[in-house]
Amino acid sequence: MDFLEVVEKRHSVRKFADKPVEKELIDTIIRIAETAPSSKNTRSSAFMIIEDRDTIAAISEMRDSGSSFVKDAPAVIVVMGDESKTDLWVDNCAISTTFIQLAATAMELGSCWVHVNGRPRSRTDMSAGNAEDYLRELLGVKDGIRILCVVALGYPAEN
Repeated sequence: MDFLEVVEKRHSVRKFADKPVEKELIDTIIRIAETAPSSKNTRSSAFMIIEDRDTIAAISEMRDSGSSFVKDAPAVIVVMGDESKTDLWVDNCAISTTFIQLAATAMELGSCWVHVNGRPRSRTDMSAGNAEDYLRELLGVKDGIRILCVVALGYPAEN
């Protein structure tokens, strides 16, 4: 598939086949994401791969709206940025995430970006906290590392 085909074919996939994503494909996607441009070449983006079903189910509960479909994804990539390296960590992570999604499409995988940074856990109960703090605690993310989004990844269940 050439680049223009990848760009034209890429779309958000929220329904995944019950089939694991091969480790080699995930490793390739991460290698590609690591080549994404970053502000002053700071390479502030980092990635956490989650394949454990229980952890993925817990991730899907980070928000009361827009994240429940994640529970059916065979893999999740948590896209994080080191805010001590640059104040443009959000921009760097966004570029890296775009590379992840384009690479997934080129490999016939589906993906969907679910925003974390700045998103409340509940649209109606602000005391529920925010999605980033929930994931930081769930995944043991250290101080100074911020979470921009998670990418649900897998083979599409339908065309």
